[in-house]
Amino acid sequence: MSLTLVIANKAYSSWSFRPWILMRHFGIAFDEIVIPMAQEDTRTEMLRYSPAGKCPALRDGEIAVWDSLAIIEYVAESTPDKPLWPKPRAARAQARSLAAEMHSGFMGLRGLLPMNMRRAVKRHELTPEASADVARIEVAFKQARDAFGQAGSFLFGDFSGADAMFAPVVNRLHVYDVAVTAATRAYMDAMMALPAWQDWSAQAQAEPWTIGKYEVV
Repeated sequence: MSLTLVIANKAYSSWSFRPWILMRHFGIAFDEIVIPMAQEDTRTEMLRYSPAGKCPALRDGEIAVWDSLAIIEYVAESTPDKPLWPKPRAARAQARSLAAEMHSGFMGLRGLLPMNMRRAVKRHELTPEASADVARIEVAFKQARDAFGQAGSFLFGDFSGADAMFAPVVNRLHVYDVAVTAATRAYMDAMMALPAWQDWSAQAQAEPWTIGKYEVV
């Protein structure tokens, strides 16, 4: 298996962050291509790797996989020796459900507070919709941790695909200084302490591109 992961800006691309942090954490080798957003040739370049014309995309030889959750599932299927999803059936079912909920939901929070790995921590007022999303996220985190996460620091004990899907939310909660419970803060700290997180963050700091719409004051 010779994998190439095509991603957008590390500073802003929440969709790219998810498969990248998972693959890096589990030591799954891949080549990387970065296609910066908001350039004249961005879509043309993205279409070279993804029929949707969006990042991320994964290439495995002639096979193309796009969309962050589809990539995570493909990599999990291709590396059955690595615990990308929890092994117990009930835990795995809940982890996949949370990943799918993250994939399709929380638009109030995601629209108001874009991922920005370079933003200085500063409080930003939440809308009612974003506040409701934070409340649901905290309930989901607590339910997963209480049921399956007591043996480790992550949602299902060890880091998994569910944590990767929520990694951009952790960035949002942190840089916009969202008020959360102590348990959620401890989970966030564990996520941000991961070497893979630190690597991504350092590379985001070094990027030369700035996109105004993601620079929320």
